[in-house]
Amino acid sequence: MSVTTLAYAETGAFSSLLTDYLAQAEALQPFYHRFPTLAAFEEQIREKQAQYTPEARQRLTEELRRQYATLPTVNPAVQANLELLDKDTTFTITTGHQLNLLTGPLYFIYKIVTAVKLARQLKQQYPQYDFVPVYWMATEDHDFAEINHLNLFGKKYEWNAADQGGPVGRLPLGGLKEELLDQLPADVPALFREAYEQSGTLAEATRRLTHDLFGEYGLVSLDADASALKQALVPVLEQEIQSQASNNAVQAANARLEAAGYKPQVYSRALNLFFLTDGGKRERLEYDAAQDCVQITVRNTGHCHTQAELLALAQEHPEQFSPNVVLRPLYQELLLPNLCYIGGGAEVAYWFQLKGVFDQNQVPFPVLLPRNSAQFISKANAGKLRKLSLTSLDIFRPLPELKKQVGAMLGQEEVSLQEQQQQLAAAFRQVTELAQRLDPTLVKTVAAEQQKVSGIVAGLEKRLSKAAEAKHETAYTQLTALKDKLMPNGHLQEREDNVLSILINNPGFINQLLDAFDPLALEFTVLEEE
Repeated sequence: MSVTTLAYAETGAFSSLLTDYLAQAEALQPFYHRFPTLAAFEEQIREKQAQYTPEARQRLTEELRRQYATLPTVNPAVQANLELLDKDTTFTITTGHQLNLLTGPLYFIYKIVTAVKLARQLKQQYPQYDFVPVYWMATEDHDFAEINHLNLFGKKYEWNAADQGGPVGRLPLGGLKEELLDQLPADVPALFREAYEQSGTLAEATRRLTHDLFGEYGLVSLDADASALKQALVPVLEQEIQSQASNNAVQAANARLEAAGYKPQVYSRALNLFFLTDGGKRERLEYDAAQDCVQITVRNTGHCHTQAELLALAQEHPEQFSPNVVLRPLYQELLLPNLCYIGGGAEVAYWFQLKGVFDQNQVPFPVLLPRNSAQFISKANAGKLRKLSLTSLDIFRPLPELKKQVGAMLGQEEVSLQEQQQQLAAAFRQVTELAQRLDPTLVKTVAAEQQKVSGIVAGLEKRLSKAAEAKHETAYTQLTALKDKLMPNGHLQEREDNVLSILINNPGFINQLLDAFDPLALEFTVLEEE
């Protein structure tokens, strides 16, 4: 496997906010705590160790043992990490993602590999501590339409289960086998099917699949939709219900981001919580300003809670509350002895809105690390690139530029009638001057004729260009197909393709990623099969 890297900005596929962060732009420095370098983790460790309590660690490890007891077997590497988490010298490196079917887009895999690799690098740098890679399962998310499908070999596979509007992690798997699993190509590894066929809910299936894929690397998956864990959220719930502090902090951050020229990524509400109803729905909590006193209404239930009632409910049954995108990161950092959060560009962007929320709650803000991004080029596609005299880095350039480069290689004559257009323009300027002297009413007629002749020449240029291209039509067709293959729908491969598109023919792909990725190098990775 040949590995090359390039700056994220050179791909043209990432936001200015992300590239500015990687460049450590001064305007963004107030929105994060420590920039991701090996040296920065020394202070991050001290800060988290001082803040993270033995009670929080016990709560976490007891719940993790309960969750892993549901698996038929636990990989020794995972079991070792579960035991290490009992120690106050063990910290986590966390990434999170939705419960995409069969892992969804490639970047799901890239996130986890980044976490595993960084944990290894930190152990080498700080041998007196231990570091556990964690996958935060977004089990409380309720956007079923975002997770019910995957793309594989150009085909979309979809699960059309009834959307209950509740936490997706609780979804039973009825119909999934018939609608999706049985439709997959025969050479899909059995573990991808068995994870779902042998599980009762989407959360169970996702834990089993990630364990099968990453258990040997010690990955620990956490489902935070658990009554015992929600106890950690009680002080946050009380503060949120009483003063809506998180919204105030986010609005202040948004104003500063906008003043610096950046658009906020997520919308903050007056109350950044959902309520999990007895019927399994995940409903927003909203203030009803029409009432004389402040009340909170659970939509579509017909019931309205006073502030006092809601506070009592939060204290007695915190498991009925679910944090939204603003408070979920805080919940994560309350539960875990975490040092670093690894996310995509959009995630890094919305974490920048949240530092004030962490400061309010006196919780250390983690190091924010963009996940590794990659382009995989199979041996067959690498061969096609070489036949067209292109490199693996050329694929990020626009198609018209690539066509021009390939055309030059093939000896295609470049057709341009720009010089002729300039000559015509000069001639018509002389005619216009003559008309102005002899009969000014003819100036408009001259201009109309000039436009007509210019259009004729432009049309001839297009026809001549097509004639030149026709000589090498096969090469251009191959180039277009290759560009579509490596950048499907004009997007990075990692946003469209599923890992099975590579793993089926290359079972060692995850190990190759681990070898290739360097999380703190902060560069885009191109892997080319040799």
